Amino acid sequence: MRNFFFLSLFLLLAVLQVSAQRTAKFQVHSHNDYLQKVPFWTAYSAGASSIEVDVILKDGKLMAAHEPASIDPKRTIETLYLNPISEGLKTGLVSSVNFHLLVDLKTEAYATLEVLLESAKKYEDDLFSAGNPGGLKLIISGNRPKAEDYRNYPEWMLFDYQSMELTEDLPWSKIGMVSLSFRQFSVWNGKGRMVEGEREKVQDFIDLVHSFSKPVRFWGSPDSKTAWKAFHEMGEDYINTDHPIDAVEYLANLEKNSYQNPSKHEVYHPKFEVDGTEVPVKNVILMIGDGNGLAQISSGLFANGNDLNLTQLKNIGLVKTQAADDFTTDSAAGATAFSTGEKTNNRALGVDTEGRPLRNLPDILDEYGFSSGIITTDKLTGATPSAFYAHHSERDDSDQIAAFLPSSKLDLFIGGGGDSFTAQLDNLKSAGFNLVESLEVMDADRIGYFAAPRSLLKKLDGRGDYLLKSTAFALDFFDQKSMPFFLMVEAASIDSGGHSNSTSMIVSEVLDFDETIGEVLRFADEHPGTLVLITADHETGGVSIPQGDVASSKVELGYHSDDHTGIMVPIFSYGAHSGDFRGVYENTAVFHKIMKFVKEYHQKN
Repeated sequence: MRNFFFLSLFLLLAVLQVSAQRTAKFQVHSHNDYLQKVPFWTAYSAGASSIEVDVILKDGKLMAAHEPASIDPKRTIETLYLNPISEGLKTGLVSSVNFHLLVDLKTEAYATLEVLLESAKKYEDDLFSAGNPGGLKLIISGNRPKAEDYRNYPEWMLFDYQSMELTEDLPWSKIGMVSLSFRQFSVWNGKGRMVEGEREKVQDFIDLVHSFSKPVRFWGSPDSKTAWKAFHEMGEDYINTDHPIDAVEYLANLEKNSYQNPSKHEVYHPKFEVDGTEVPVKNVILMIGDGNGLAQISSGLFANGNDLNLTQLKNIGLVKTQAADDFTTDSAAGATAFSTGEKTNNRALGVDTEGRPLRNLPDILDEYGFSSGIITTDKLTGATPSAFYAHHSERDDSDQIAAFLPSSKLDLFIGGGGDSFTAQLDNLKSAGFNLVESLEVMDADRIGYFAAPRSLLKKLDGRGDYLLKSTAFALDFFDQKSMPFFLMVEAASIDSGGHSNSTSMIVSEVLDFDETIGEVLRFADEHPGTLVLITADHETGGVSIPQGDVASSKVELGYHSDDHTGIMVPIFSYGAHSGDFRGVYENTAVFHKIMKFVKEYHQKN
């Protein structure tokens, strides 16, 4: 009784986890299913459409085993399959029979089938009734009767045809599938790509079977993610696997994990006239792709025809991202390291590990005659932008964070989350901010623009060219002020795509960020003395790129996590002193390098 309870609990949890997968556009064959720790239930809960059991006729019973030496008297086709399926239907644990059993006969066909038919009589009412078209189907494989005898068996019993010779005169109404050894076509081991000539042989046979309106399966085929994807794309109907849960999970997420970019943007080709030279640094533009690791950048590259604005650059380094109190940083601690030059604890904004305020770049640069601004696709109380004006130990305290903005040294802010600043509107105006309703007004010393009352839309949901236009506005604004300036530009939703393991979000947000990078590089070329830094606060998602196709702008991403990771992130630099950002260093070093060049500029001017 106790075992049945735990088995039922296992099934219910598993069915809840994968219920959506049972309507998927693929079908999985659970190979040698009887060898699973929990036969049938593992395959059923995963959503397998075809479940295989080897049977040996011994002493009048059908034992679930591959060879006589492995026979266990307790393990029969009835105990492992027919009884559980029947009881599952009665109790509702099996909602419907949307699968079949492939019964691989290891003993002489006619005698074994005679016993199988006798056993089936016990289940006629709920499994094998002729009047139950939704009942269980058996597909007989291994040792089979002669093809001309297939018609002598009941309608719920079909057969696995195993020959490359397919003709119109075969008893197709009794053939449940066509199966062959994969090794008859290819020696591919499931790594890399199949040799094209061998792939064509496999594809031709699949197409031939489909011309008779029958499903196809290959046994002895590679059993890996790469192989599952390849067979799915070729149209194999029952993908052979010893890992049904993993295979179904991978294939169910394949569409979500893949994205084809519908339109490529043109890239700007920098002039490199002062790139890496010791021209004094007058302007600093720090661009932060939140969660933007090397795989995310690569995904944008491949989806944009193997070309990005970012990848034109020649000076590249690597940044270590750890927080003071944690190996894996959050955005608050990561941005604080950039803005103050000190490590702090996760969740803390502009304060040290004891909660004491730290001076940030806009505050410090004001003393050197620099203007400052921030732009974000996040709320302005989000962790990254607020690290450049707030001093608070908890990143989620929006009201307290918003209260720091009026007293900041910023001359420009653009972002979402206007509702959080309702109580600060008078204070912002008193501080000299012109709170504009569109990015058209520029004749003011300080400008604030709340782009949305709450969160901004994602790029694919209709945000449009907000980041590009906001950055262009900011560059014009600072250019008109004719003062040295610091500008932080954040593309926040790359991080959201990593958290939700959404390939479409990651790629579209990376490409939106890259278009903005092109605008910034153009500005740098037109304004010698501008230093452009493009980096990330951390990586999100543990992202990898198992497959892609540059020609069709399509990439498939894999995910190790739905959270931040501790891997180093790249930093790209362009313009004056950009060569000083090569190498591997802590995130705090970005601040100190910036300050070095600011002080040098101040001394010379």
